[in-house]
Amino acid sequence: MAYVEVYPKRIYQNALFLRNSCAEKNIEVVGVTKVTCGDPHVAEKILESGIKIIGESRLENIKRLKSAGIDAKFMLLRPPEHEMVQEALSLAHYFLVSDLKVLANFIDVNRAEEKGFIYMIDTGDLREGVWYSEALPELLEAYRIAGKELIGIGTNLGCYGGVKATPEKFILLKELSENFKKATGVELQILSTGNTASLPLVEQGVVPQGINQFRLGESIICGTDVTNNRNVPGTRQDSFILYGEIIELKRKPSIPEGEIGQDAFGRKPHFEDRGIRLRAILDLGEQDVLPSGLTPLIKGAEVLHASSDHLIVDLTEVSQTLKVGEYLPFRMSYGALLRTMTSHYIRKEYIYAL
Repeated sequence: MAYVEVYPKRIYQNALFLRNSCAEKNIEVVGVTKVTCGDPHVAEKILESGIKIIGESRLENIKRLKSAGIDAKFMLLRPPEHEMVQEALSLAHYFLVSDLKVLANFIDVNRAEEKGFIYMIDTGDLREGVWYSEALPELLEAYRIAGKELIGIGTNLGCYGGVKATPEKFILLKELSENFKKATGVELQILSTGNTASLPLVEQGVVPQGINQFRLGESIICGTDVTNNRNVPGTRQDSFILYGEIIELKRKPSIPEGEIGQDAFGRKPHFEDRGIRLRAILDLGEQDVLPSGLTPLIKGAEVLHASSDHLIVDLTEVSQTLKVGEYLPFRMSYGALLRTMTSHYIRKEYIYAL
């Protein structure tokens, strides 16, 4: 059975390094665990690093963490369905919102405890938020609705449009906060601008003064920054290792025989004639992992393709002798890890070693 080894101490190292790097610039880190589906082992190590807020996008994950005894403040990164607002308020402390009606739904719920709302501004990536040039009137209305519970503004870059973070993008948010203060006399506490794609600005020392919160997930969990196509300096990339079992090992032609149509996912695959090759089938597929996000850790192995439950790997250039029943290890991208941690068919094993 395919499984993934999870190394919580390596995640702790990444979290500690990034927390300290950001703290030097007066930036608080929210540790985002959503790619692991709210894994308590992961959250525990993030909190041990000194990070105090855990970011999650789904209430189910927060409930999982709380049930496991994780004592932290939680930030809900995506608003819940309308009927789940009451439960969301009972579980989380901070909320990213981007719509006035959603904000009003939160505020209208009878409750004793105050919460913190961060209103999202779209600075160009085209995911959530009011467009930056039109943001002030909507932000003022958000303040009218939420009052002092409106504690900040935020933005997201890289996740949808792939837009890179620049000082200019952050300055848009800073200027908006200054205009908000002029209009209301209230200074917003939080400017939540950053995610992993923003870390180069920390490394270069060009984060505008006043930017004080980053929401980091990929860099803590994977040690990578897919938007900037790099490994994050100072972090490890081996916190999760996937193992697939060889269930077939045969030599076959490298080109299918017959007329080529579309595969099971509607794609028309391309094949190169490389002669007879040694091919392994592993016990996982598209349902469990993103094949394009796998990097074999055995030299010479090459991921070819996958169907729902079969991963095809070329082993022709591998020097060691492999056989059916043995396992092949892989490093995973953020996207591959997302599927693996979501899959119920992949066993998770926790290794408390460095």
